[in-house]
Amino acid sequence: MGEPAAPLSGAGLPGAVLFACSFNKVRSPMAAALMRLRFGDRLYVDSCGLKPQPDIDPFMLQVMDELGADLRGHRSKSFDDLVDGSFDVVVSLTPEAQHRAVELSRGRAVEIEYWPIQDPTLVEGSRDACVEAYRATREELRRRIAARFGAFVTVGG
Repeated sequence: MGEPAAPLSGAGLPGAVLFACSFNKVRSPMAAALMRLRFGDRLYVDSCGLKPQPDIDPFMLQVMDELGADLRGHRSKSFDDLVDGSFDVVVSLTPEAQHRAVELSRGRAVEIEYWPIQDPTLVEGSRDACVEAYRATREELRRRIAARFGAFVTVGG
């Protein structure tokens, strides 16, 4: 259950992917932004949390800025705030979000996956130590996204 399914080719991408975590403040917005960076508008990507938090995490902004993903406009939302609950794949990043994702999927054709991703907000120490924890989380998300969804291959390249 924790291992990603076989990678999809660019032509076999799901139409819509949702990333869910507890607060929609760090991990799920990072994952959604990484998907957008990797695949652009070739699929619909969203994120949500169980208990959305209104403030934006500055460490998350910093490590995503390093890749060219500006998340300053991110607004946390809950499962109930989603415009459309029709997703092909829902990736839960916390056990609590996994339970809610399973409820969301009842009676629907949706793949539910659980990726246990470390919460970088739990790291204590210097600013550098905290930023490194966020980078590690970002890189784990990138690795899992690549393993699960593959790379988009352009024509001729």
